[in-house]
Amino acid sequence: MDLIANPSLGFSHALEIKNILFCFVGVLLGTAIGVLPGLGPLATISMLLPLTYALDPISSLIMLAGIYYGAQYGGSTAAILVNLPGESSSVVTAIDGYKMAQQGRAGAALAIAALASVFAGTVSTGVVAAFSPILSNVASSFGSTEYFSLMVLGLVAAVILAHGSLLKAICMVLVGLILGCIGVDASSGSYRFTFGFLELSSGLEFVALAMGMFAFADIISTVAEKTGSGPAIHKITSLWPNKKEFDAAAPAAVRGTLIGSVLGVLPGGGAALASFAAYTLEKRVSREPRKFGNGAVEGVAGPEAANNAAAQTSFIPMLTLGLPSNGVMALMMGAMMINNISPGPQVMTTNPDLFWALIASMWVGNVLLVVLNLPMVGLWVKLITIPYKVLYPAILMFCVVGLYSIQNQTFEIYIAAIFGFVGYLLVRMKCEPAPLLLGFILGPMLEENLRRTLQLSRGDPWIFVTHPISAGILLVALALLLVTVLPQIRNKREEVFSEAE
Repeated sequence: MDLIANPSLGFSHALEIKNILFCFVGVLLGTAIGVLPGLGPLATISMLLPLTYALDPISSLIMLAGIYYGAQYGGSTAAILVNLPGESSSVVTAIDGYKMAQQGRAGAALAIAALASVFAGTVSTGVVAAFSPILSNVASSFGSTEYFSLMVLGLVAAVILAHGSLLKAICMVLVGLILGCIGVDASSGSYRFTFGFLELSSGLEFVALAMGMFAFADIISTVAEKTGSGPAIHKITSLWPNKKEFDAAAPAAVRGTLIGSVLGVLPGGGAALASFAAYTLEKRVSREPRKFGNGAVEGVAGPEAANNAAAQTSFIPMLTLGLPSNGVMALMMGAMMINNISPGPQVMTTNPDLFWALIASMWVGNVLLVVLNLPMVGLWVKLITIPYKVLYPAILMFCVVGLYSIQNQTFEIYIAAIFGFVGYLLVRMKCEPAPLLLGFILGPMLEENLRRTLQLSRGDPWIFVTHPISAGILLVALALLLVTVLPQIRNKREEVFSEAE
């Protein structure tokens, strides 16, 4: 009965006029920022976090989720038409998609990307609906000991699957953990790292940190690197693939959906890694591997299906375990906390309306995205040509207004500005900021579960290894670290991520 009752509950909320409207706004913004190079879902969601104070939790999360998976759709448009991926997950799509555009098949490439995406989005949302209750039931038996170990595993996975140097990723996580300690210690009541600023007594404002690290930093980075020459856009003739192209794309989309559905669940994984893995698989199973890089249809369908499937299934660990699998999910967790909702297995029981409405809205959003991406492709082409000198001042003004509206004071603006320059420096030093955000989100919960466990065990740390589930999780985390440190594995990892970039 639950298989019918739960989705019905979700659709009863997702199909409300206001929630359809917010879903539409989310996927529309997601598509737009996916098309625009340099402005991704991390920056956009961080900019819109102040709105969550004014909206009800269901509407705000539906909109923010729509931005995330909508960006995966939009990123392929710029990648195919101008060889300028709007999203990191669309880098692989550009390899063969742009070649198809040069061969006069831009419309077919866009259609294949859209159809593969909607297929993957529909299937992977079903995966979320099917597996989330099972995982939530398992996690509901976890105590503070298991939760501490689970969060350690999440941070380790975030380090391993972060781009670039392992040492830099570890440093980013540690910095995030320290930033999460700022404020009043809940146990002793003493101030930590406030440096005399009363505004920091309640901790760093999550919205200011996220907006600075991603929105402000992205603006600085993009403007600094942007050249004055505009992109050459290939014309679109037919918006439908021929039978040969469709037959080649269909099995690739199925394989990409399977890969993306699995990799999206992994902590630290994501759409970019899934799209690269799908492209690699298609090249290996193909009877004509030489055609890849020269306009192979499979090179568009597989990665596009994978990155959209990964975007959907990345919600599973966040909703069921309270464990964000990437930076966007960390922002989604922050949005839930702003609305006084604690992410984790209790969400399904204490907030079933929100849980199932969010899942149902993904099906609604995938339908809306088909309508937005193909008939309105001319609009997205025009969006690519907007001058950055017009676009970014408007975005910056919107950010400042949003920051000021949080508590009607300028302190958050200064914090965001500081972290904007910090984020820009991190990008220049090739340090990925997403692990820092994960550390900041998980840090307080990690500390809370650590203290609670040690109080229950009267200070005995061996409790983490005497509990079987906790010990198993920690062993997996340790094994992942040890394996990754091996020279052969480390070199292969760096090679994979350099190609993915």
